[in-house]
Amino acid sequence: MTTELAKTPENEIKNRIHTLKQKMENNNIEAVFLTHKPDICYFSGTSQDCYLYINIDRDPVLFVKRYLPRARKESCTKNIFQIPSITHIPEKIINLHSNLPKTCGLTFDVVPVRDFYFYQKLFTSTCFIDCTPVVNDCKQIKSDHEIKQMKTAAKLSEKTFSYIQENIRPGISEMEFCGIYETFARKFGHSGTLLTRHYRAEGFPFHLLSGKNGGVAGAVDTPCCGIGTSISHPFGAGAKIIERNEPILIDFGTILNGYHMDETRMFVLGDMDQKAMDASKAALEILYTLLSQMKPGVTMGDIFEKAIKSAKNLGYEEQFLGLPGIKSNFIGHSIGMELVESPIISKGNKDILKPGMVFAVEPKFIFKNEFAAGIESVIQITKNSSCFLSTTPNKIFICK
Repeated sequence: MTTELAKTPENEIKNRIHTLKQKMENNNIEAVFLTHKPDICYFSGTSQDCYLYINIDRDPVLFVKRYLPRARKESCTKNIFQIPSITHIPEKIINLHSNLPKTCGLTFDVVPVRDFYFYQKLFTSTCFIDCTPVVNDCKQIKSDHEIKQMKTAAKLSEKTFSYIQENIRPGISEMEFCGIYETFARKFGHSGTLLTRHYRAEGFPFHLLSGKNGGVAGAVDTPCCGIGTSISHPFGAGAKIIERNEPILIDFGTILNGYHMDETRMFVLGDMDQKAMDASKAALEILYTLLSQMKPGVTMGDIFEKAIKSAKNLGYEEQFLGLPGIKSNFIGHSIGMELVESPIISKGNKDILKPGMVFAVEPKFIFKNEFAAGIESVIQITKNSSCFLSTTPNKIFICK
């Protein structure tokens, strides 16, 4: 692993700003004030402690609290200013642009209410409006640069799953083994914490559910929850000891150079019983069915319904996407600089698939108090069809 941190190319940043301004114009947004670090990094190239202001008619301005030398080294933004406090930003904008904007976009989905009122006091003459859809729309279509980054992350994910296959063993706890394979991934640049957008979501990279722990429903809005380590962290891996001949679902999130992969594979030490093996194979069949249907112009709701129909035809309607009454209403989510991005392949979603979109697609089953089974792979929408960005083999890993 190189110790030199990779920068986002200047042309990449310029293209993102150009796209943002086009969408701002279409939505009558005069300016945006970005405070969420993944958004700032996406449009400026740095995640230092800073704020990004973009007026539709002016060059972007980056206001840095800490640390200015690194921000200047990392970002191609021309206008970068040191500020001792965020309270100095309105005055700086007036000095640069003569006045504050009449309307300004904030990403309401991530700006806390207290911060909103604080910003409103600072920008006394400005009306803040929600620019979340505009910012999210910019991120939907991945550039060649982003696809390259995600392919690199996919290779690390593949390498980690290979390591899991070679090193998983009975007699240790789920949580302990998660620490072992996360340590392996960290050696090659895995950043550890996954980036999530919703304040109620937690981004942890490991999700190992062995045997009956896979059959436990819980707080996470996914089909498979796990027992977790405590009442305060009631999901994912727990203290259960990994045993031979039981189905083991491992959902591993990778983040490398700011880009995510999200993959799930089934493992077994020895022989998997036929019920779990059949369900695991059914998940694989659904994944490939959806791959064949995911093409530009197809609505996301149609892909969801195709998944439901496929599960029903295979005899798994009851177990698919969660227990009855608490089923998830999505089969896939966009992924990129954040683990879960917009749009979502969900029930009733009329949005259409477009070339350049990237989704983590996850057909999964839960058998109450027995086990979980499923798969998750990342799929890119191409000009005429779709293909896997994931390079981890889509298979059941049999470990002797």
